[in-house]
Amino acid sequence: MKIGIPLEIKTAETRVACTPAGVRHLVAGGHRVVVQSGAGAKSGFTDDKYRRAGAMVSASADKVWRCDLLVKVKEPVEEEYQYFRKGLVLFTYLHLAGNPELARRLLEAEVTAIAYETVQENGRLPLLSPMSEIAGKMSVLMGGYFLSSRFGGEGRLLGGVPGVLPASVVVLGGGSAGMHAAKVAAGLGSSVTLLELEQERMRFLESALPAQVHTLYSTRQHIEEQLASADLVIGAVLVPGAAAPKLVLRSMLRSMKRGSVLVDIAIDQGGCFESSRPTTHEDPVFIEEGVLHYCVTNMPAAYPQTSTEALTGVTLPYIRRMADLGLESAMVMMPGLVAGLNTWQGRVVHPAIAESLSLQVHLNPFA
Repeated sequence: MKIGIPLEIKTAETRVACTPAGVRHLVAGGHRVVVQSGAGAKSGFTDDKYRRAGAMVSASADKVWRCDLLVKVKEPVEEEYQYFRKGLVLFTYLHLAGNPELARRLLEAEVTAIAYETVQENGRLPLLSPMSEIAGKMSVLMGGYFLSSRFGGEGRLLGGVPGVLPASVVVLGGGSAGMHAAKVAAGLGSSVTLLELEQERMRFLESALPAQVHTLYSTRQHIEEQLASADLVIGAVLVPGAAAPKLVLRSMLRSMKRGSVLVDIAIDQGGCFESSRPTTHEDPVFIEEGVLHYCVTNMPAAYPQTSTEALTGVTLPYIRRMADLGLESAMVMMPGLVAGLNTWQGRVVHPAIAESLSLQVHLNPFA
């Protein structure tokens, strides 16, 4: 199979979909890999490294997109819609629930689109987990950074100092991102409250996280109470494939401290704060109701070497299986891949995406 790895052109996106080591593995399986020139540069991988791994390096984006299987990191942006065609298999993060125009264009072109974030194995999201871990850890670092008075923050240090109370950090959602956010915040000495819905998950978190992390059942009343004293709030709620629920309404911001910070990890899925809107690494924050909002849609791109290696590690087995067997046989051999299928022959086949976009859902042909 011919596999294409393009240069990511989303603003401030520095990752690449596959490392040279991953390319070597695919080439060893008899597959042809075409890498766009410069695709790995910001992740520390030169064109020469890809050539030595057996890839063909091309300056032409069109040539890369003409491959049978196109492997990306982030969802295609408008400049890339011209490459959509029937027969193309696209494997990347898509987040279609928050991007109706992209969904429309994929459907019109009859692209077979498989989203990393909806692939499931035994109730887990294996292709989302490493980026969630990175975003969770980053959320605390970025939140603490923007709490500085230099950026309009209230000027409170996350861990405090002897004789001064530490910052209060509230984490909404106890999944992978929320768990790692709470762990880092506690490690820095903050007082942490993590709100979660599932009782069994809370029991696990209580045993897995440091003692200064307290769990609380997620209700609107509890969220409102925690917001009033919070210095940093991290939104880490995920419903696979669907738009994120709005847990913090704009009216709730008025009860918060001026200069407190919200970090919305769920912004790719529309965000879990009503006042959120997508931002970039180049212009990451804005202020609403006196509260700073950090809503960068590709947070792990700030650490491309770590992110690219982590992403390749989890996606490579799926890429290799699709390349070896073809899409249909790979779906049979790897049932978790079935849930990753978002669009097929001009139809939406993922129920949560169809519901979020108010579109008719069609039967997944491999289910």
